[in-house]
Amino acid sequence: MKASRIPAATAVAGSAVLALSAPAFAHVSVQPEGTAAKGGYAVVDFKVPNERDDASTTKLEISLPADHPLASVMPQPVDGWDVKVTRSTLDKPLESHGEKISEAVTKVTWTASGKGIEPGFFQKFPLSVGALPEDTDQLVFKAIQTYSDKEVVRWIEVPQEGQAEPDNPAPVLALSAAEKDGHQSSSGTDSASDKTDTTGKTENTAAGTETSDSSGGSDTTARVLGIVGIVVGVAGVGYGVAAGRRRTTA
Repeated sequence: MKASRIPAATAVAGSAVLALSAPAFAHVSVQPEGTAAKGGYAVVDFKVPNERDDASTTKLEISLPADHPLASVMPQPVDGWDVKVTRSTLDKPLESHGEKISEAVTKVTWTASGKGIEPGFFQKFPLSVGALPEDTDQLVFKAIQTYSDKEVVRWIEVPQEGQAEPDNPAPVLALSAAEKDGHQSSSGTDSASDKTDTTGKTENTAAGTETSDSSGGSDTTARVLGIVGIVVGVAGVGYGVAAGRRRTTA
């Protein structure tokens, strides 16, 4: 009896652990599609899971970092959602491509035009952002999730290194090291290599065709000369036989 109770107790304990840890994995998060390099541009996805069993997520508000404003923010259309982009005047203008920018996007809001994110599902909301700052290792976005029953969850607590994750952590985008200046030229080199390879293949194909034609011509010539040689040889033999007969007759 005691032995049989052990697996049951273990199962109960495991279920309790999963139940306690589930909310930690169900918060709004942000991840780049590819890399998010300092000084560059990236497409980032805000992943929004539905934590409720009896309500749908019908609205998402993402506040962009005020301490590192982004000059370019463009949302990608999401089926079943209306999007609103809010711009605000910056306290300190940005400089991008030699131009000063006095306004920037400070908030993006998606509102469901249909059922929203139903229980048991999640939705991704993509944003194209840049240029990413070069003087920080991460960007903190604050998210507000609204449910169909009017419940509002604020994912705005900034995680601190060395401390336990807060109950409502804000989405944090980690930035990778800036790409080298030679990245574009490297891409250009790759393109040039592709062109070279293509040209090389064309040249090789042409050369192969020429070689094939030359070989074909040589083979034909050899055959003709061989036939001519045979004919000449036969004629010579015939001439020799005829000459021998004449001598015998004489």
